[in-house]
Amino acid sequence: MKREKNELMQFLAGLAMLVAGLFILSQKVVIYSGFWGYGWMAGGVQMSGGLIMIPLIAGIVWLFASGGSFGAKVLTGLGVLIILLGIIMTTNIKLSRVNLFEWIVILVLIFGGAGLLIRVLVADGRRERRGRAEDPRIERTSERIDAIEAELERMKKDQ
Repeated sequence: MKREKNELMQFLAGLAMLVAGLFILSQKVVIYSGFWGYGWMAGGVQMSGGLIMIPLIAGIVWLFASGGSFGAKVLTGLGVLIILLGIIMTTNIKLSRVNLFEWIVILVLIFGGAGLLIRVLVADGRRERRGRAEDPRIERTSERIDAIEAELERMKKDQ
């Protein structure tokens, strides 16, 4: 007989591996941005960081002057969106120097942990549902339930 697997332990192990791998990876990644100092390119034109603040400033002024009109809200939201896009567009992500062993450990932790999580959450659920239909205890239990329901129906008719 196949030994039962402890899904909770597999889930916790997979989660721990995934978190550890992502933590180690986050320690090896360097993120820097040239947003405020260097500006960003828009349609081939170099724009400084201060120029993209103009829609936000105009939207805020219009918002307070008009008492909250729809156009002021749209302009303010557009200004915030432009600033966020500017930050994202000028963000550079670089992996710092990592030796091969560290890289393999990071990949095994991340993808091994994700694989364990997927196995517990997806594959074992399907196997369990399939196994329930083949389990003779369940068939006997369902036969007993049917017999009890039939007896209850017979008793109701006799009353």
